[in-house]
Amino acid sequence: MPASTPAPLDDARIAAGKDDDPAVPPPTVSVLGVPLALTDYERTMDWMDGTIAQRGKGYICVAATHTVVATQDDPELRDAVRGASLVVPDGQPVVWAMNALGHNLPSRVYGPDLMAKFCERSALTGARMFLYGGRNQGALVQLALNLRRRFAGLQIVGGYSPPFRPLTDEEIDAVVAEINHAKPDVVWVGIGVPKQEKWMAALRDRIDAPVLVGVGAAFDFHAGLIPQAPSWMQSAGLEWLYRLSKEPRRLWKRYLTYNPRFVLGFARQYARHRRGLARSNAR
Repeated sequence: MPASTPAPLDDARIAAGKDDDPAVPPPTVSVLGVPLALTDYERTMDWMDGTIAQRGKGYICVAATHTVVATQDDPELRDAVRGASLVVPDGQPVVWAMNALGHNLPSRVYGPDLMAKFCERSALTGARMFLYGGRNQGALVQLALNLRRRFAGLQIVGGYSPPFRPLTDEEIDAVVAEINHAKPDVVWVGIGVPKQEKWMAALRDRIDAPVLVGVGAAFDFHAGLIPQAPSWMQSAGLEWLYRLSKEPRRLWKRYLTYNPRFVLGFARQYARHRRGLARSNAR
């Protein structure tokens, strides 16, 4: 999925996608080799609805700095991310990087908020949901209960919480059969990076649901298991610090390794970008 370099994007151009075929993915910009969609919540949800309406097949990856950098170390993850229909900018620093390259994205497309916004929309449209992930079956039941209470009329047609080990071929076959029997329009996948991206890429052709979306910690947030960072910390790009304070043993290596690598990697990319602009202006 090659990345293009379109002209700077503003709110009007994001909304303009609604006038065309909504199932056509928006343009992208490459950040450290990851093709990030120039999109917002509405445009992303329009793509989801358009793909459902046409009974197409695609999947969405949400990319914070961790995912962007991890693709450099893991070829299977890189292929899964690049094979996605949309890779949305989940982290605020990722949005800043995209805008530094000459675009004008107003906000990120945060996985937990995308899930909530689409559930709100789907309570009216009737789109059917399947939940794949969660810490255990009890957490998955709590997630479904919370979503149904919050969005009256939401159709959650099934769910499965996989064990914390690779599934056998027989288990994979059974999960695919269960999902297809439930006939969802969207499968929300909350098993964390890089498992969810690889899972979606590997099973995309076998699952009938038009849209798969990997949303990571959204399951824990919406189940009430982990609190979300205050809005001011999210806007300031400090959500990682809040999450680190809540789960230091699990997250310290991720943030203290991947965040500096993202900053240094993008600094090199931005320097190349500026040199390219200087050469173009000199002509």
